[in-house]
Amino acid sequence: MVFALVGLVVLALLGAVHRYVWRRFVGDTTAPGSPLRRAGTVAAFVLPLLSIGAMTSGRVGAPFWLQQVLAWPGFLWLACLLYLTLALLVGEVVRPVLLRVLARRDAAAPGAAARTVPEPATAGPAGESGTGTGTPADLPGGSRPRTEELVPSHSAGASARSEAAGRTATESVTEPVAEPATGPERERETEPAAGPPATSATAPATTLAPGPSRRLFVSRVVGGAAAAAGLATVGYGTYGVLRGPSVRRITVPLAKLPRAAHGFRIAVVSDIHIGPILGRAHTRRIVDTINATSPDLVAVVGDLVDGSVADLGSAAEPLSALRARHGSFFVTGNHEYFSGAGQWVDHVRELGLHPLENARVEIEGFDLAGVNDIAGETEGQGPDFGRALGDRDRGRAAVLLAHQPVVIHDAVEHGVDLQLSGHTHGGQLWPGNLLAELANPTVAGLERYGDTQLFVSRGAGAWGPPVRVGAPSDITVVELASRQA
Repeated sequence: MVFALVGLVVLALLGAVHRYVWRRFVGDTTAPGSPLRRAGTVAAFVLPLLSIGAMTSGRVGAPFWLQQVLAWPGFLWLACLLYLTLALLVGEVVRPVLLRVLARRDAAAPGAAARTVPEPATAGPAGESGTGTGTPADLPGGSRPRTEELVPSHSAGASARSEAAGRTATESVTEPVAEPATGPERERETEPAAGPPATSATAPATTLAPGPSRRLFVSRVVGGAAAAAGLATVGYGTYGVLRGPSVRRITVPLAKLPRAAHGFRIAVVSDIHIGPILGRAHTRRIVDTINATSPDLVAVVGDLVDGSVADLGSAAEPLSALRARHGSFFVTGNHEYFSGAGQWVDHVRELGLHPLENARVEIEGFDLAGVNDIAGETEGQGPDFGRALGDRDRGRAAVLLAHQPVVIHDAVEHGVDLQLSGHTHGGQLWPGNLLAELANPTVAGLERYGDTQLFVSRGAGAWGPPVRVGAPSDITVVELASRQA
């Protein structure tokens, strides 16, 4: 029941966000019935359906080829939706400011009125215009058109008559005043002219072609800028993921580490997320990057895959090429339990990695332990710290591999010196780091909890959208330092 309510809330939120995005990008910037309006409306329905399909196809057992078809557009649209919405929200602040600036500029412009009412086709001396200043005459009743409105074309005749009246008034000052006409002459003067009106003095007045209103202009400017900013952000974030992780290096001093183990290097990689989008080439890039660091030991700290061994086993095969003096070790993450954790543990063992399922091994100068992810509790395979660390010699330094940082308090209780974790992706998509901070003691980097230090990797892949913003992927070489050195 709770799950259904949460699902309805999420769907309602997605619907509201899509409605807002459609309104700002399509409704406010296109004409009703136009091809652009139709295309934008179709996209507003199709894209969210692709996103829902991408998120659910793997869970419902859809064919892997269909998962791949839906994953790219569906997940990418989720990232685009996030940053387009954020850009539009910024635009809501800019929009009224821009409208006000344009209104003041139009009001202050010397030729503002000239652009909105008809003008004579030929410019003459000031005394020959309707106002004597070269600017259009007032409309009847003493009112003037608003600067953002166009004067209808039938007002051209009124303007011409106004000019004629002004011209007659001027001529009456400079020419001799004639005697009033009487009799037939007066009748001939009062009769309308038989032919068309004379147009030798002025050309017919013209009207401006209709253009976008100020509000429409601002909507298009703000919408265009928001689209450019949002799509550029997603594009750069996608490039960062497809390019592969960078290498970070940190030094961690351990009080119990003997001098002989000083400088021991552990290559920490987490959240590789092999799946419908990130496949074999992604795995190969990671393996090549790790091997280039020449580590003493490789720690794969969970969330290796997003799918079954049947679909992704071949994509994980490059892991067999990992090279380290003391070998490569693996612990499960929560996504392994969505994908058949037991089969994946067996498969990585076949590839040459050593799974640590609530187990411990002695390495040169310290103990290396690993626990299952807490997601395994639903299958009776959760973390067991007593089994992994309970009977060890606490005089030796201990390094623990645990996918989720939240188990740090168990690590402190069992005397662990250093815990290596992942899971958070560093937030992956800003401002996701703010949400990650609410659920994890540490989102990324190295922090101390009592006598235990916790290092959290941002991960080498991406879940959902193959995009990272503000949290670049990485592989970290952790160099252990002895205080006795």
